[in-house]
Amino acid sequence: MKSSAINMTTNPGVALIKGQSLKLTPFQAKVLVALCQVPEGKVTTYKYLSDSIHCKSSQAVGQALKRNPYAPIVPCHRVIQSDLSLGGFGGTRVGSKIDKKIELLESEGVRIGQDGKVDSKFIYKFS
Repeated sequence: MKSSAINMTTNPGVALIKGQSLKLTPFQAKVLVALCQVPEGKVTTYKYLSDSIHCKSSQAVGQALKRNPYAPIVPCHRVIQSDLSLGGFGGTRVGSKIDKKIELLESEGVRIGQDGKVDSKFIYKFS
């Protein structure tokens, strides 16, 4: 597992977003840049992510993540629900896309219990 310190000036996800080879709305770019702060081996919630960008709608953040053209470099798989359940991935809550989210998280060292919830010690809170 990598260090929890993220260098935002050299982060490959931020570089992709700033280069914007694909069209993003300013809101999408703001969400995705903030997401790049979540280090490998950690997850955050839609609420923590929305609070970090001063947005009152976790659902709007979820919609921006659903349209992430840079996954998994910009790691939308690292966002979960406030109750520590996995939430959605790739626009769905079941099936092979959720299996992929689990695979990505587990490959980064995040533990998911039998109840389908992430252990709270893996939560990243923005400072």
